[in-house]
Amino acid sequence: MNKMTRIYNTLLMEFKKRQLGYSSIAIIGQSCLGSAAAMVLLMGETAALLKMTLLFFVTIFCMAFNGAVLAQLKPIITFNLLILSIAFSAIVILVHIL
Repeated sequence: MNKMTRIYNTLLMEFKKRQLGYSSIAIIGQSCLGSAAAMVLLMGETAALLKMTLLFFVTIFCMAFNGAVLAQLKPIITFNLLILSIAFSAIVILVHIL
């Protein structure tokens, strides 16, 4: 196993053990990050079609994680959606800041 896989598995096991608490905290954190990504997108000088497409995906990924928590889906699905949401929002922010 490589290092990234070990880190992922360790974080997933920790998330599974305390899913309710981590999910509650993660909803707040990833929603704030998604809001920041939406703000950066809307303030940027990007073409309207690209801007709206990226905004759509930021919103969908954030809503998918929130829905997974509310639906009490399996921990691995919820955790993967959290990673996807955070990663996409962070990339959007970084690309528009730089």
